[in-house]
Parts: sequence; C-alpha cells; structure tokens
Amino acid sequence: MLHQRYPQYQLAALLMPRNQWRPYPTADDRAAWSALPQLVRDDLVATGESLLGYAWPALPATLFLQYARMGNRRNYEMPHFERRAALGRLVLAECVEGRGRFLDEIINGVWAICEESFWGAPAHVRVQQMGNTLPDTSEPIVDLFAAETAALLAWCDYLLGDGLAGVSPAVRPRIAREIDARMLAPCLARDDFWWMGFVESRGGRRVNNWNPWICSNWLACALLMEPDEGRRQASVAKAMAVLDHFIDPYPPDGGCDEGPSYWGRAGASLFDCLELLYSATEGQIDLYDEPLIQEIGRFIHRVHIAEDYYINFADAPALVYPDALLVYRYGLRIGDESMMALGAWLAERQQVQSGGSEESAEAKTSAQRKRIVPTSLSRKLPALFSLHLLPAGETAPPLPRDVILPHIEVMVARDYEGASAGLFLAAKGGHNDESHNHNDIGSFVIYVDGKPVLVDAGVETYTAKTFSEQRYEIWTMQSAYHTLLPTIDGVQQAPGPQFKSERLHHEANNQVAQLVVEIATAYPAEAGLASWLRSVTLRRGQSIDLVDEYRLARTAREIAMSLLTPCAVSVEPGLIRFAGREILPGRWSGAGQLSFNASQFSIATEWIPISDERLGGTWGDGLTRVLFRAAAPPAQGRWAWRFDA
Repeated sequence: MLHQRYPQYQLAALLMPRNQWRPYPTADDRAAWSALPQLVRDDLVATGESLLGYAWPALPATLFLQYARMGNRRNYEMPHFERRAALGRLVLAECVEGRGRFLDEIINGVWAICEESFWGAPAHVRVQQMGNTLPDTSEPIVDLFAAETAALLAWCDYLLGDGLAGVSPAVRPRIAREIDARMLAPCLARDDFWWMGFVESRGGRRVNNWNPWICSNWLACALLMEPDEGRRQASVAKAMAVLDHFIDPYPPDGGCDEGPSYWGRAGASLFDCLELLYSATEGQIDLYDEPLIQEIGRFIHRVHIAEDYYINFADAPALVYPDALLVYRYGLRIGDESMMALGAWLAERQQVQSGGSEESAEAKTSAQRKRIVPTSLSRKLPALFSLHLLPAGETAPPLPRDVILPHIEVMVARDYEGASAGLFLAAKGGHNDESHNHNDIGSFVIYVDGKPVLVDAGVETYTAKTFSEQRYEIWTMQSAYHTLLPTIDGVQQAPGPQFKSERLHHEANNQVAQLVVEIATAYPAEAGLASWLRSVTLRRGQSIDLVDEYRLARTAREIAMSLLTPCAVSVEPGLIRFAGREILPGRWSGAGQLSFNASQFSIATEWIPISDERLGGTWGDGLTRVLFRAAAPPAQGRWAWRFDA
C-alpha cells in the first residue's frame, strides 16, 4: 500500500529536509512549552524533581543471564525499563522548566544507556548467531526495546540539542553513533529480521505488532537523526515497504487478533508511523482515506466492554488503558465520531488535562504488580501538544450494541446501545494459529452491568516458556480453561492453522444477537468429534443462551467442560449462582446465574489461586473454576445452558 503509492524515487520531493522538519517544539521554544496547561506543567516538573539524584539501576551480566538460565525475563526488564522511564520524565521536566536544572541527571541517564551492550530484552537476543546468552556486540540486532531506546535518545537529542552539548560536546555525537550502529545501519543492511516480513515465517504466519512498533521508532530515528538525505530517504522507503507487510495482509474488518492491549502496539503503532510520514511530508503521504486504515482504528472502540474492561481474547488482559489522545487523534484523522468519543472519554477518565495519562491510570494496577510503565516520548509529545483539541463538556464511550468482525470471527453484543447496563456477550471463532494464540475457538465471556462474570483469564507474566514449544502446557492457554469448551477423554483443542472454526453464522436484530460456529474442526482426530455446533445467543433484556449440538465419531468415556469466574460461587441442582465479590480494592465482579439440565452433568468447583503479578493485577488472588462432567455421554446430544442476570 505505502511503497506502491509512494515509491522511493518520489521521496526526495516529498520529505522535508532534516534541518527543516520540526514535528514538536524543542526546549528552546519557551512559548510553546509555557502554553501547556499549568497543572500538566506542574506535574511534569514535580516528576522530574523526584528523579534528581536518581540512583540509576545496574544491569549486570548475571541479571541478563537469568533468562537463559532460569527463563526469568522480568528481573532484567524491570531496571531496564526504569532507566528509560526516568530519562523520558527528566527530559520532559527540562523541556517544561527550561533552566538546565535537570540536564546533569539527563546526561547520567543518556550515558548509562549508551554504555549498555544491548538495548533489547534478554528474551530476544536468541536470534543472534551466538544464541541465547549474553549479547554479542559485534552483531547488532533490532528488537522492540532496542528500537524504543533508539527513539527515546533521538527525541532527547532533538528536544534538548544545545543543552546537551553545553554539558559536554561528546554527548550528541555519542547518541548519533549509537543510534546509527544499533538501529539505522542494521535496519538498512539486513532483510532477515523476522518482523520485517521479507522472509516467510514458519507456517506462513503474518507479522504482528513488532512490525509497526519497531517501524514507528525506526522512522523517528531516520527522520530525526540521519544527516545524509539520500540515506534518510532510503531508510524511510524501506520502513514503508516493511510496513506494507503488516498492512496488506491485515484482516479487512480491522480486527486485531492479538487483542485490544496489543492493538496499542499494533494498530496504534501503525498510526504513529502514518503520523510521522504525514508530518514529515506536510500531509503528502496520507493513507487515512483507505478503508482498511479506518477499520484498524475502529477496532478499539468496538471491543470496549465498560470502564477499563475490554474483550481479552489471546494474550491480552481484561483491563486495558488505551492512550486517550492517540485514540482521539486517530478518530479525528479518519473522521470517526465513535472513536473520537472514546478518546475524549478516556481523556476525562485519565485526567489528562491535569497531568494524568494512560500510564498513570495503568500504574494504579501496576503498583500492585511492581511493574514499571515506561514513558514513550514518541507518544507523550503528540499527546501534550494535542490537549487543546479535546472537546469541552461531558463525554461518554460509544459502546456499540452489535459488532461482528467476520474475518477474525469475533462477535460483540449488549442489551442497549451506548450503555453498560444489562447483559454483555462476546464470542469468538477463528483459528488456533493467531499471534499470541490461545486454544479458545468457541469461547465466550459474559459481563453484567459492565462487571465480569464469566471470563477469559488472560496470560501470566511472560517467561521463556510463554513463547516456546511448551506454550500450551500453560493453563491459561488451554481450551480446558476457556468458557465451556469440551475436553473429550482428556483431548483438548490443538494449536495450528488447520485447527479452526467452520460454518460461521451471525445475526443481530432488536431482539437477539447470535453467533453459531462449528468447533469440532479445532480438535485433533483423537478427540473423536464428528461435529460440535455451538450457538451462543443474547436475548436482549432477558438471557444469554448456549446450545451445543454434538456427534461423536467414537464412544467417549467422559466429556468435561469448565468456566472461570471472579464471582463468589454456589452450586444447586441445575443451577450455578454467581454473587458479586470484590476482586481488587474498589473493583467488583458482576452477578447472575447459570441454569442447565442437572441430569446431564456432575458439578465440581475448584479455586485457582493466583500468585502471578500480571494475572493478579486483573483478577486479584484467584478465580473459581466450575467443572461440568458428562460420564459415558451418548453418541450424539444437545446440551443447553441459560444465563440470567
């Protein structure tokens, strides 16, 4: 899409020269920084003041090796992210105040980061020829966080320029050399980084969020730092060709099969790229009239449930904190009132006009998990200088009544348009080779009055096992832990593109919304399933009905199914009652009841304790699993459940 419309030979005429491109005010532009809202300025300076005399955390080799030795990536990533978060916040404080008070501490951060052997994560160094060990500095590779670091330093250089040089003339040349060696040169020289999409992946899976996320940082570095205009144009041209490997095969419905949290670094990072290109060419590179670009943006408001809850299929948490100004600006570019409404509501919820952000909103949860939420200057700068665009007055999220994403096979339905009151249902088909896949075809979630009742657990803190051959040993990835998916004599759904749903049917009207999928095709042959037709129906203002019609190809000893809930659970014959329970301080579950034919199943419950910080940040200390077991089931049958609020 991009490189066909705007081939490299046109870029000389399209791109503004580096010395003329001024995307945001630098620290020298005192009027622009002084014009920011006073509360925002006070917050940025206060944050910077808290970091004066900061003890920059050490990153010893043995900490890096913990991933290779024991699969732990978090212990290194925490101080790695802390360094970058501190530097970004100090830079913003200096830009606001403009008196040089923060420059020495900024230099400490810049120098410490430049001294690091590798800017990326231990989990990503394995693609080097030396493999999964300490980084080989003779083979620079570009991963997500090497790219993020390069862009952070590029914005630091752009914003502070002469201020850095005034501390030492060695600083800016060092920044330029490191960015070139670690980012610009490898990206130009190599075509074999998997995220670029030039080399077909195993199984033919398309590139994921790495592609636009890295490209957004690559473009920022090239546009801000590359002194040679010919090489600058070559970098931009190649980045656009790489981006096309993300855009061109993207589902036409705009659905992000990685989930809404990953939309923040998939579709949203694509928007970052398009904004950089739009700005650097004075609007001459413009894809916002493309239907696909518009659909990619709309995904985020289509999967919003209520408050901070979003549909969390795949490796996504149920609690998501989108960047308010990014959502609003994306909606503004494509002329989508619903997307703008979500962005404006998020901005009010996150209190951005008084210094809040999605980072501070997430930090309320992250504090419990002791997780650092880094400051991205690539996101923070456009947010700060777009505050004036936000509308005044009351805001509300759009909360569409019905959504169907037919290509990724996700249905959303609620009782009432624009309201979280009542029943909410989301269900999925799809296939089991999605990026960040869980084996979850036919799964669904139910919320009542915007609060969770039947849920998808999400994903634990990433370890070496998460993206290995042992991925589906993790309980959260297995079909047995997704809502009422059958396990036949111990056989669950299997991973792979061949394991997919069939016979998708959707309908929605004023009375009902329904998704019907054949899920037997998601199981390997040893499951012995001839057919398993799942129908899940929202009857507006009444109930949610699940009907399974199945045929077995062989005799089964047992079929087991289960659901997960954050609610307090009580069991009666033919009835499961879900009562409201405080999951986290101030955050409660919903309530309701599930009725079924008691003669068909035996029922058991188990408490799944949660000690993992990532899961605990959403579900607190644990979830209850309700198990349904059908012993010696007939060769074919019809099972039905009814959920009422």
